[in-house]
Amino acid sequence: MEEYIGIKVDALQQFTINVFNKFGVPVEDAKIAAEVLITADQRGVGSHGLQRLKRYTNGLKTGVIKPIVDVKVLKETPNTLLISGGDGLGQVVGYKAMKLVIDKALKNNIAFAAVRDSNHYGIAGYYSMMALEHDLIGLSLTNAAPLVVPTHGKNAVMGTNPISIAVPAGKERPFVLDMAASTVPRGKLEVYEREGKIMPITWATDELGNPTQNIPRVLANLLDKKGGGLLPLGGAEEESGGHKGYGLCLVVDIFSGVLSGSEFGPNLYARKDIPAKVAHFFGAIKIDAFIELALFKSMMDEYINILKNSEKAAGKDRIFIHGEKEFELYEQQKEEVRLYYKVVEELRNIGEEVNIKAPF
Repeated sequence: MEEYIGIKVDALQQFTINVFNKFGVPVEDAKIAAEVLITADQRGVGSHGLQRLKRYTNGLKTGVIKPIVDVKVLKETPNTLLISGGDGLGQVVGYKAMKLVIDKALKNNIAFAAVRDSNHYGIAGYYSMMALEHDLIGLSLTNAAPLVVPTHGKNAVMGTNPISIAVPAGKERPFVLDMAASTVPRGKLEVYEREGKIMPITWATDELGNPTQNIPRVLANLLDKKGGGLLPLGGAEEESGGHKGYGLCLVVDIFSGVLSGSEFGPNLYARKDIPAKVAHFFGAIKIDAFIELALFKSMMDEYINILKNSEKAAGKDRIFIHGEKEFELYEQQKEEVRLYYKVVEELRNIGEEVNIKAPF
């Protein structure tokens, strides 16, 4: 059996839309959720792609995720929004909130939104990149389930708390930073476990706070809240810069959870039978509010080329710009995406559950 199976994107999208629709999600919202998930796989971020579909269908089935997204603006100024997502699908909440931010930034040069009452929204970069279509700089942050231990700590009390910033360029591809504030997201451990890989010793700790490479143990401890968890960016110690990743986790949660008046840290996903209360923060900046757009793009091109053409380290033949690898993978998988066979099997099982035959 082939480890990775190529599936036509159109077929995959229609299947995913149909599955969401069977769980009560309106077709237009199902299209948004499907696109966000499949885009993650196309860009090589399998940890946040269709391997997560079961997570969302389970949430819809139990009622902790609402199928109808009721986005409400709770407070508004010319440049800011406070939004409630009504405990709906995070992808739909994120998309609709970022659209409002972009519209406001196009009119008023700069806009930000704090979003509460949402769920896991997939890859942070999807929303920051929405701004690129309008020649805006985009910002996307989200808090997440408590999976990360603070520096010198033993228990997971913070989320992986992703950060994404997308910046347009001219002839070069845009700069797209899309990263967790932890060493890796939990989904990466799930990918490694599924594919039988050994994780680096710098990724996680056991229930006693000791570094470990035992993926099942870490995942079980996180599920049962027995202690240990993922490490912040930089690892376990201050000497390796772990306190910096710890600080980034807090910054994202302050902007997302605290500023929106929502849950934060260990208060997210408090119980399996109640909504998660995930929070996001979005921003968009109109470039010509500062300098002329064409000049900005030419300067971005110049900077990117300086970096890419600078002298390479021994044994290295290329310097990448953030987002470049993902754009190249997307181009390769624009029409057909390759999914790990176990993910495909799970998708088929999900389809069978709601009487939808998977076309792959």
